[in-house]
Amino acid sequence: MAGAVALLSGGLDSQLAARLVIEQGIRVVGLHFTSVFNAAPKPGEPTPAERAAETLGISLLKEDISERQMQILRDPPHGFGSAANPCIDCHMAMLTAAARRMGEAGADFLVTGEVVGQRPMSQRRHVLGMIDRETGLGGLILRPLSAKLLEQTRPEADGLIDRDRLEGIRGRSRFRQMALARRFGIRKYPSPAGGCLLTDRGFGERVHDLLLHDELDLNGAHLLKVGRHYRLAPGTKAVVGRDEPENIRIEELVRDGDILIELADMPGPMCLLRGGRSEDIVRTAASLAARVSKARRLETARVRVRSVYAEDDGRLIEVAPAPDELAGELSVNAA
Repeated sequence: MAGAVALLSGGLDSQLAARLVIEQGIRVVGLHFTSVFNAAPKPGEPTPAERAAETLGISLLKEDISERQMQILRDPPHGFGSAANPCIDCHMAMLTAAARRMGEAGADFLVTGEVVGQRPMSQRRHVLGMIDRETGLGGLILRPLSAKLLEQTRPEADGLIDRDRLEGIRGRSRFRQMALARRFGIRKYPSPAGGCLLTDRGFGERVHDLLLHDELDLNGAHLLKVGRHYRLAPGTKAVVGRDEPENIRIEELVRDGDILIELADMPGPMCLLRGGRSEDIVRTAASLAARVSKARRLETARVRVRSVYAEDDGRLIEVAPAPDELAGELSVNAA
């Protein structure tokens, strides 16, 4: 039996693409790429990709591409989209990794849920052709939802796939996909917005800030997903939690050299200071934390400042809550 590796995001398009191939008697294995830049599922709940694989009745492989994405972000050959999304280069990296998995699984070709014209950066017809050429995978990538609009692939030429049973969908309309979902009994699927945080403009500003200061690493990328972010100086930033879960997450992400700041006399945000340690910097970070607490209407607030892994409880200082103008000036995105 012929086999294929299907890139499975968990969205409707990737499910339909896999189903169209399964319907032709092809053995399909799903492959889902995880990343620090993906929106995290709720704790204890299956991911959309896991749900999709169960619905399709196929096994699911997973691969984390966080490190490869960070390499791409530092110098994306095909540039960024509207935020910090190097979609073309990320997709090429996924296809290259999928080709390796294809060999390991003894499969014959790859399947993706791409639709011609659906995404302005990475799914234009000439871009799909460029991706095929630059990855060296031309002919091995089957896009069942738009196959009739594209050149014949090797599995079609070899008789493994009947081209007439594939689709010719173009553009951003979802009507045909929804009709196919009803036909295949696929009732639950996530919205088409996607789960990549790099496409979000606010998150993208935070990423570009780290890139500008050469601070992007795995810990820093995780930290981007929580709190309010402030650039206090080159090489120095403060992250202020917005609620208790974020305070906990910030404490989980501290590393040697960081300073933690929190209100001494009342509940409030946790502030992580990374980089500079001068008294002026510490006091500025403390004032930003006080600004978004119950102390914001007080003239001054007592805050506790402690170095990570210190054996004592730190020291107490008094600061005035930061004015909105200062917070706006220092904010990496929205204050």
